[in-house]
This record gives sequence, C-alpha cells and structure tokens, in this order.
Amino acid sequence: MSSSDRLPIRDTRPQPQPVKHHHSARYYAQRVRESFTTRVTKVLCAIFLSFLLVSLIVFFIVWLSLRPHRPRFHVIDFTVPGLAQKPGLDNAVITFNVTARNSNQHIGIYYDSMEGFVYYKDKQIGSTPLLHPFFQEPKTTTVVYGQFGIGAATLAVNSRRWKEFVNDRQHGTVYFRLGIMSVIRFKVSTWKSVHQKMHVNCDVAVGSDGLILPAWKNRKCSVYFS
Repeated sequence: MSSSDRLPIRDTRPQPQPVKHHHSARYYAQRVRESFTTRVTKVLCAIFLSFLLVSLIVFFIVWLSLRPHRPRFHVIDFTVPGLAQKPGLDNAVITFNVTARNSNQHIGIYYDSMEGFVYYKDKQIGSTPLLHPFFQEPKTTTVVYGQFGIGAATLAVNSRRWKEFVNDRQHGTVYFRLGIMSVIRFKVSTWKSVHQKMHVNCDVAVGSDGLILPAWKNRKCSVYFS
C-alpha cells in the first residue's frame, strides 16, 4: 500500500491543560497597596527634588545679589613733614588720610575696632588706634585719618632710623607701608555675620619735601582677611 492510500490517524490522547493559579482577595489587596505606596513614594520624591532645586536656585540668586564685597581702601594723603626740617627727628610726625569705601548695595559694615601701623623697610616703626567703633552704610565712603608721632609715643624712630630716612630723601624717594587692621562684621537686614579680622596694606612713597608723591596718591590698597 502506498503512502497516499493510508488513512489519517487522529491522536486521541488527552492534551495537558495550562495550570490556572487562583489568588485570594488578600493577595490582590496587597498588590494594590504596594502599587499605591510606590506611586506615592515617587510623587513625594519628585516634589522633594523639585523643592530642593527651586530652593537652590533662589539661594543662588539671593547670594549673587547679597554677597558681601570687601571694603575698598585708597591712600589719599601721607606726609612726613619733618623730612624737610632740621633737625627733623624732634618733630618726627607721620600723618595720613585713607578712604574706606563700602561698595555693597544692601550690606552694611560694622567696624568694631581699627588700628593703624606704619612700616619702613618691612620694620614696624609706629602704631596708633584709629576711629572709634562705627557702622558704615551701604554705598558710602568713610575717611580714616591717623597720625604717628614721637611725642604721642606712637612713632618709634631713633636717630639711626631717622638718618636712614634722610639718606633715602637725598635720593628723592622714601618708601613706607601703611597698614590697617580692623575687626568687622557684615550686616544684611537684621542678620549680622561673625567677627572677621581684616588687614589693609598700602604701599606709599614721599619725596624730599616729605609729601606723598603724585604717583602714589589715590593708589588702591590690598585687603585680605585672616
């Protein structure tokens, strides 16, 4: 018998049925609670991250507008009148004028103390208290006047040091360095910063007449904190 004459054979064996899992109502309730908790957690995280981002942006903008700028100091005048006198040591006096500018727009500055120093060849030769404690409003300029003198015991210059002054004077220029140390606080509205020690250094030179040379007048001083 050929293969084309064969009768088809039907497989009557029972086929395996897929296993059906039956879950209880508690199972489905648990799944719903887990899904709800996950969604709530995601929403809360999104809200928190959005709030954090907005807060950082606002803080950055406020910081840009309110960040404190350090005061700016310029030497206006510096004189050693005794250099043009004989003998000058007996009347040795150094006077100076410096401007302190608060360039901040919304920040005031408390100057709780201020002291001036004068140096010659990096050696301190005088010190004196300066202004009494004061508050400087934003966008204002304060003139700081000071004087060092032998009679006031604020200038320590002996005959040898004075002779060095005179020798430099003969070359046309005597170099000094004026220093100011102040303890300050910044004020924004009702908030006040902690105390900060500010240092100001002003290089200056006088001519043979004891007056500040034009090239050194109105020169900006360096400012740093410690």
